[in-house]
Amino acid sequence: MGALQEEAVQSEKKVKLSTLIEVFSVSTKLGLTSFGGPIAHLGYFHNEYVRRRKWIDEQSYADLVALCQFLPGPASSQVGIGIGILRAGLLGGFVAWLGFTLPSIIALVLFAYLLQGYDIGSSGWIHGLKIVAVAIVAQAVLGMGQKLTPDRERVTIAVIAAVVTLYWQTAFSQVLIIVVAGLIGLSYYRKKEEYIVHDVHITIKRSVAIFCLSLFFILLIALPLLSQWGGMEWLAMFDSFYRTGALVFGGGHVVLPLLESEVIANEWVSQTDFLVGYGATQAVPGPLFTFASYLGKMAGGLSGALIATTAIFLPAFLLVAGALPFWNNLRTNPKIKGALVGINAAVVGILLAALYDPLWTTAILETSDFALAVILFIMLVFWKLPPWIIVITGAAGGMLLSII
Repeated sequence: MGALQEEAVQSEKKVKLSTLIEVFSVSTKLGLTSFGGPIAHLGYFHNEYVRRRKWIDEQSYADLVALCQFLPGPASSQVGIGIGILRAGLLGGFVAWLGFTLPSIIALVLFAYLLQGYDIGSSGWIHGLKIVAVAIVAQAVLGMGQKLTPDRERVTIAVIAAVVTLYWQTAFSQVLIIVVAGLIGLSYYRKKEEYIVHDVHITIKRSVAIFCLSLFFILLIALPLLSQWGGMEWLAMFDSFYRTGALVFGGGHVVLPLLESEVIANEWVSQTDFLVGYGATQAVPGPLFTFASYLGKMAGGLSGALIATTAIFLPAFLLVAGALPFWNNLRTNPKIKGALVGINAAVVGILLAALYDPLWTTAILETSDFALAVILFIMLVFWKLPPWIIVITGAAGGMLLSII
């Protein structure tokens, strides 16, 4: 009997290892090929995980996407983590994140090496990348605005959020804007049905979920205190990137203003290097949050890249693992749904403010810059060309403008 039990345990371990390898290989393939930002990533995930491999059914996938859009953090990465957890437990969530994220991390760290190794800060193609960032964020503002601010009340919330962000540019101000917008949404929209929800089966234990949620809040509160008292640069960096990952609602491009207020205020990265890296991030597949890997490398070498990447993605993992078992109850609560409506509107406003400052004020210096930005915007929105083509066109356009 003992031999049979041992054989069964070994067989189970082999099955789990093979499942983890499968999850990693599939997510790595997605990490190498998923261009186009968070919304496009969800399409790639649907095609691979739902249609081809049938790891998750249509309704469960829709419910998981709804959960990740509700939580702060990078929505597409969180969906990938959630599928990994459902497929192979917590370790499956980690390897799914690693496979999807690693190609982008490597590419951006190598780009940071190139930027630091050569004096290319004033090159024409660098200025072209800044203009690419303007076009990319303008497209994000347009798309998010149409979806998240469809009425005058939400447009008003977005505009007020943008104005306050422009005149009060601190990380604290953006957090306060999100909180106030959530309270407004809770009061005004809690009785309005925004979407229909369905139950989804979750296997993760609630004790594990509670631990993850507790750790999320403990780090959010303790890290700012420790970084002030400790005086260690790496701890201050971990705190800044962790808070950014924990407080970004909407994911994707919305990370731009929070990161900008953190890294430039702390003088870790110059504004030019910041915008150039953001433009380069559009050219690589995978999550936009790997912009943190580039910033970490520019600020503190390879160890800085590791700290920044770990810190900005850790909240996403803790929140997904912590929220999954409670999602069925939370998402049917009209108060929470109403608060989310207000928060989403404020997110549009914060991103609109970032489109003007630092993007527009830094990149659009002449009439020719504006002309190139309009061309890139049309290529994105109306011709629907992939972002990597926009990046190449923008860099080439920047070089041409520097010669003319």
